[in-house]
Amino acid sequence: MPPGRDSAQRRTALDRWYREQLRHVLPDVIATWEDKLGLSVPKWSIRRMKTKWGSCNRETRHIWFNTELAKKHPDCVEYIVVHEMTHYLERGHGERFTKLMDRELPDWRSRRERLNREPLAEDTRGRKDEA
Repeated sequence: MPPGRDSAQRRTALDRWYREQLRHVLPDVIATWEDKLGLSVPKWSIRRMKTKWGSCNRETRHIWFNTELAKKHPDCVEYIVVHEMTHYLERGHGERFTKLMDRELPDWRSRRERLNREPLAEDTRGRKDEA
């Protein structure tokens, strides 16, 4: 950043950079899992979210990924991709969802634990990331 930028400008630039990193990583991970699962992800986006790493709308088949994922290990990013894509097959997090996750990504629980060890970052106003 050039000198003289305030914290909001630095935050905006950093957020843009995180989004760029995810835009480079996500297409390959999504494509890999589209092949493995026999599914198509027609639309995905990146946004800041307060409480979630990802979100899926089954009807529109749109998946959103939290910008904070850019800070996480690639295994964690892959876990979120698989998790959200699995919602195409099962809406909730019940037994069927768990069995699908176990079958497709057997170590998903350890990836989830790794991801959740560090909470979502707080913004400069002391609140969780905003959507």
